[in-house]
Amino acid sequence: MRPKALIVDDEAPARAELRYLLEEVGQVQVVGEATNGEEALLLLGSLDYDLVLLDVRMPGGSGLEVAAALRDRPHPPKVIFTTAYPDHAVDAFDLAAADYLLKPFDVDRLRRALDRALGDGPDGADSPTAHPADPPPAAPDGPRVPASAGSRTPADDRSAGSPVAPLVRIPVQRDGRTVLVDGDSIVYATAARGYSYLKLADERLLVTMSLNELERRLHGHFFRAHRSYLVNLDHVRELVPDFQGSLVVVMDDRQRSRVEVARRHARELRRRFGI
Repeated sequence: MRPKALIVDDEAPARAELRYLLEEVGQVQVVGEATNGEEALLLLGSLDYDLVLLDVRMPGGSGLEVAAALRDRPHPPKVIFTTAYPDHAVDAFDLAAADYLLKPFDVDRLRRALDRALGDGPDGADSPTAHPADPPPAAPDGPRVPASAGSRTPADDRSAGSPVAPLVRIPVQRDGRTVLVDGDSIVYATAARGYSYLKLADERLLVTMSLNELERRLHGHFFRAHRSYLVNLDHVRELVPDFQGSLVVVMDDRQRSRVEVARRHARELRRRFGI
């Protein structure tokens, strides 16, 4: 039996279009529709749904409020947000959304979202198995090696006459506008279910690019420390070894974020810093 799905959207044409796309994909069975958050919660209380496709801005309770209420249930359905507004993506993923679809989207994009929500997606850096919102585990106390001690940083290499990479800017949607984020201001990036978070000095932004795509654009002094993390070597403050021979890098953002380095990448990172 196919998983049972509920469509929640206050606009009838949007519900009809989404139902049509879901029928094209054929992975779920749509057994209910709601026009607002209040109706959605009533329907969700009367039947065990496997999946909810939620609009964000609706009368009678927003999609975010519905998703927050579902988290308190013992076996909540998976949630995919379908909206024309990119501004709520960070809040949606904080509520453990499986995906966040920006209207209009096509059958292929919907199919990928369903694969993630229903557990059929490939395991990888940009899959839901990565948890970018959770900080990496702290390394045990041990000798700390300042990144600048006895080595040259990537910034030193560029100032010494090495070729300077072209300016890279990453587009971020904010309040209906496209803001261009200078690549040099990115402290690190982390995977977020097909999207990515950009960590700046004192804020975190969501971008509609996978971590692999960001890595292709942010070449040069960016380093893939872990399958879920891409760090800017110019913002590394310390290298902290752990007892297993790996490393944790401490970044220079306001929170002094700690990013775990995969063991297979630790030697290359040391080499990049001349350690």
